[in-house]
Amino acid sequence: MSGANSSSLTPDFFILNGIPGLEDAHVWISLPFCFMYMIAVVGNCGLMYLIVHEEALHRPMYYFLTLLSFTDITLCTTTVPNMLCIFWFKLKKIGFKACLAQMFFVHTFTATESGMLMLMALDRYVAICYPLRYGTILTNPVIAKASLATFLRSVTFILPFTFLTKRLPYCRGNLIPHAYCDHMSVAKISCGNVKVNAVYGLLVALVVCAFDIFCITVSYTMILKAVMNLSSADARHKAFSTCTSHICAIVITYVPAFFNFFTHRFGGHTIPHHIHIIVANLYLLLPATMNPIVYGVKTKQIRESVIKFFSGDKSGITEIRGLKT
Repeated sequence: MSGANSSSLTPDFFILNGIPGLEDAHVWISLPFCFMYMIAVVGNCGLMYLIVHEEALHRPMYYFLTLLSFTDITLCTTTVPNMLCIFWFKLKKIGFKACLAQMFFVHTFTATESGMLMLMALDRYVAICYPLRYGTILTNPVIAKASLATFLRSVTFILPFTFLTKRLPYCRGNLIPHAYCDHMSVAKISCGNVKVNAVYGLLVALVVCAFDIFCITVSYTMILKAVMNLSSADARHKAFSTCTSHICAIVITYVPAFFNFFTHRFGGHTIPHHIHIIVANLYLLLPATMNPIVYGVKTKQIRESVIKFFSGDKSGITEIRGLKT
């Protein structure tokens, strides 16, 4: 086998095939991905800069948003630059260890992103259901510990992926029909038994994502109940409007994630493979691209801060601290 160590059946490198079946259109396909990546980097970096430097945004909701933006940038940066090298320069070779590292970071930060959305749902629950205790419940140490625990949870669950994939023998070749090193895409080119990989991947999806979705659902059920108990329609609208940005982020993240998850396992014979690969790439890039736009448009406090920043009006920028999102 080309590029393989014959004694261990472990390849020295893999070949990432990009989007199989659409090789002739790789350059054209790369353009929207490149454009989205630039928006993601500029938008999320700008959002983080604004939150760090604007005192009016030093609140738990925006601290979580900063961590979500950092997670989004890191996640898409682990795949998009390498994918563009495949599309533009035909640089399809990736070392075996580099592939495992990319796989680890992709799945770790995907799980972390899900966890951050869950923490942001809990933040909205506390803000609406316990507004007078919001600042005392979600203190900076609590935010730091919750975020660290979310990241360590992701590392703990994803780290076995690398060992489960590394142990497999690769005697069928080293061509991966994907644009990045996804766990099951790598495992499926092995000639060994990948049942353990498939079962563990499903277990992680259930434990991590299902738990996060359950917490998000419970949080918004309690939020809806609290909002419906408010006396005036205006108060209900103002209370629930603080959640619209987060709801949009949830939809943008989980809809392509579910599509990618179910088609990968159950739609292999009905959905063209190139569609699955395109959606898998959008699944990593779309939230990073859209989240800064959604929060910039939907969140009044961020919108006001952006306007003041670009207008050069620094004198009154902290006066908006009391504005509601």
